[in-house]
Amino acid sequence: MDREFLIDLFSSFGPVTVRKMFSGHGISVDGINFALSLRAGLFFRADEITIPDFEAEGSKPFQYSTRAKTVLVNSYWELPARLFDDSEDFVQWARAALAAAQRAKVRKRPKKAAAKKVAPKKRPAKKAAKKTIRRVGKATRPP
Repeated sequence: MDREFLIDLFSSFGPVTVRKMFSGHGISVDGINFALSLRAGLFFRADEITIPDFEAEGSKPFQYSTRAKTVLVNSYWELPARLFDDSEDFVQWARAALAAAQRAKVRKRPKKAAAKKVAPKKRPAKKAAKKTIRRVGKATRPP
């Protein structure tokens, strides 16, 4: 899917940002990525709330193969093919995907520490030992 097709596809959803990513494009709203367009298809962000909808449609999670194994990415699921022809349902699914991405972002926010960390005290630098230079002169003998 090329960039222009994706912009047209999401036009009834609202303005989206489409950026090159991996072997395809990432689709986001306000900096929150909620869809991926890759060679394998279009994938929407999913979570425990939306995964049952994808399963009911017979969709599968995104997966890719490495030399050693096949990696399953359960947070992105393939968009059901029927939604490409149904703009109203497409918009509902896109909104649900954006909501799932927003929920994931909230969960990943770092928790603020209850107490401020105190910086460790700096050790004073060791003072260099003063070297005493002794001048050795010629001793004079009495005549």
